[in-house]
Amino acid sequence: MRNIAIFASGTGSNFDAIYQAVNNKYINAKIALFVTDRPKCKALEKAKNYNINTFTFKSKNYESKKHYEQEILQELKSQNIDLIVLAGYMRLIGPTILNNYPKKIINIHPSLLPSFKGKDAVGQAMDSKVEVTGVTVHYVDQGMDTGEIIAQEPLKINNLQTREQIETEIHKIEHKLYPKVIKQLLEDM
Repeated sequence: MRNIAIFASGTGSNFDAIYQAVNNKYINAKIALFVTDRPKCKALEKAKNYNINTFTFKSKNYESKKHYEQEILQELKSQNIDLIVLAGYMRLIGPTILNNYPKKIINIHPSLLPSFKGKDAVGQAMDSKVEVTGVTVHYVDQGMDTGEIIAQEPLKINNLQTREQIETEIHKIEHKLYPKVIKQLLEDM
């Protein structure tokens, strides 16, 4: 059985979807580690409730990104992590972790990359008045949402009126697409 680590900074809706897919045996893996940079985030509470090993840090308590990533790397190695899954983790991954997990770190982003990288992709799509946006799962590299695309699913937004409607539909896609991609990647390892 493969071991996965989930990194998150927020509410954890994608984390929930992945947890349910693992718990229901759709994904044949163990969530062996949860990592967050926000000690008060809802996702951390969920991880603790699910009895998942957690590692929490505050970047300001470290001399540099390299220093906190060295500690994260030790945790990843101690749990024999095969795949790192970013689920709303709001930091760029640096070379300390990237170099140890080439093509083993994935992220989900609420747009059809390469359009609308970075924060508030839904707001960017709305401001641009595009008719279609969507969801992308991609490998993580040193850039912001620049890694090789693994899977995408479009969403027509021209008949959705509000940000909340768009975000609800985006989450529906994310919660199906991400577990599907994780399952496939682990089966291909």
